[in-house]
Amino acid sequence: MNRKTFIVPHDFTPVADIALQHAVATAKPLDAKVYVLHVVAKEKNIDEAEEKLKSILSSFNADGVELIPYVRIGSIYEEIGDFAAELHAELIFMGTHGAHGWQHLTGSNALKVITSSSVPFIVVQEKGIKETGYDDIVVPMDLHKETKQKLAIVANLATYFKSRVHVITPDETDEFLKHQVQANIQFANRFFSERGIEITTTVAPSSGFDKEVVKHAVNIDADLIAIMNLNKSNFLSSITANYEQYIITNDAKIPALVVNPIDLNPYGQSVLFS
Repeated sequence: MNRKTFIVPHDFTPVADIALQHAVATAKPLDAKVYVLHVVAKEKNIDEAEEKLKSILSSFNADGVELIPYVRIGSIYEEIGDFAAELHAELIFMGTHGAHGWQHLTGSNALKVITSSSVPFIVVQEKGIKETGYDDIVVPMDLHKETKQKLAIVANLATYFKSRVHVITPDETDEFLKHQVQANIQFANRFFSERGIEITTTVAPSSGFDKEVVKHAVNIDADLIAIMNLNKSNFLSSITANYEQYIITNDAKIPALVVNPIDLNPYGQSVLFS
């Protein structure tokens, strides 16, 4: 079997080091290798960037994980996704921060990077990963048909770290929608229980659901919130982006696993069991 590959885009800021810590902690139990990528605009900047990247990695405690520096020319909005596709990467760990970072990589721009790749992202702020990894993962499940697609990735992470999964759904008043929510809860219960993963379920007010998700994550001291990036193929992206941006830049600084939906074929092949 090929070794798993993770990517960390690094812009020489402290939050990129934190993203690298998350990648190393996740890579260690899987014997995965981590490529640390810096993107420059012009060829003349390559040598300086390579030296800087090597210097950062030489002083970084990789805890036995193989770190591979790599510099590419181009735009971060294209190069990160292209690089991930070339390497068949499993996960991208990326830091997001205020307006002083890499090409001002704040919430909305981070979403542009995420949307340019089919690979799942773990987006971190200034919050390191615990020694035990992601012990508690919050999984919002709404009524979008794509929402189940993230469960397989969450299950993999939960298996690696022996995590507890906390599913949270909106409290719908419409009877039809309420039935759909219940069906989602039953699906999630069965999916995680079959894999020996501990699961809790919570119903929260549907109004301000994004804030309820973060509040629940804070209450249980969660280490990760798993969401779908519905901007990938959504003509309402200017509206839905508010939800994704709120989660990935949440005030509690809880990291977010962001999964891009996969277009299924007309026969509805399940991404979870393919």
